[in-house]
Amino acid sequence: MPEEHFLSKAGGVAGFPADKEPVLRVSPGAGDRITFETDDEAYRQMHEHKSMDAVTAVLNPVTGPVHVQGAEPGDVLAVTIHDIALPHGGWSVYLPGAGALEGVMGEEMFTRFIPIEDGRAQLSDEVSVPVRPMIGCIGVAAAATTMSTVMPSYPTGGNMDLTDAAVGSTVYLPVQVAGALLYIGDIHAVMARGESSFVAIEAAGEATVSVDLIKRPADTDSLSRLRAPRVHTGAELVCVGLGDPVQDSVVMAYEQLFDALTTDHGYSAEDAYVLMSAEAHTELGGPTGSETPDPLHPFRAVGAVTLARIDARYLR
Repeated sequence: MPEEHFLSKAGGVAGFPADKEPVLRVSPGAGDRITFETDDEAYRQMHEHKSMDAVTAVLNPVTGPVHVQGAEPGDVLAVTIHDIALPHGGWSVYLPGAGALEGVMGEEMFTRFIPIEDGRAQLSDEVSVPVRPMIGCIGVAAAATTMSTVMPSYPTGGNMDLTDAAVGSTVYLPVQVAGALLYIGDIHAVMARGESSFVAIEAAGEATVSVDLIKRPADTDSLSRLRAPRVHTGAELVCVGLGDPVQDSVVMAYEQLFDALTTDHGYSAEDAYVLMSAEAHTELGGPTGSETPDPLHPFRAVGAVTLARIDARYLR
């Protein structure tokens, strides 16, 4: 019988360490539902103090890790998102020096509490929008580094800030360490695609997922050459590209999608080329970049995350 597990936000960490003791061990494909509780205390403190210097809570903590039995380097972890529960409020925050609007927002921190009620976020007195909950931080531990929960994004995931990491989607992550070690955090109530402001409507919450494992995919499966995360939303296939300069991230995303079409869905190279020319759309992903930022400018992205997406009706 599938089991239900609840992982508390207590002990959330500011990275994706490969040496942290797992908080849970599960068998892949068993149907277990795992609920990750996430934390927004750092944003509450920003709202209270209006200064990063006064923030003692971890920024973007992640909950976990979950050890997936049998997972080994070369495998692919498939994480299906079943539910994201939100509280009754979230936060909009401007961090000086961060995001595409730093030049006009100035040097003072800005914060606003955003009420959430009846499935809508009240952005201002005049404007409310439907919530579109998604997971900002999702990933498995990397073999060579302890991934940051802020910047950049990594081949095994991280703070990707993809609106596609939402209920109904499956996120595919390349495994680099035994057990995979899955972490989740940084829930958003609603976020503009690309998160160019660097901060969305941040909220604590609970994300419920299940996990499956694809053991060492054969060469006849494009997942055997997975160089960065992939998301299947049900409506679209989305391939992530990482690179510096940005064109390198575009090339990676497009090549990964081309591989999926030709290897998994029976298109000839010529047919895939023509289809992608017409229907495979690229856009910037989250704002966190693909390389470690300059310590003097910790919120300024280096490199880029690009998404290549195609409608699922073409996945024959």
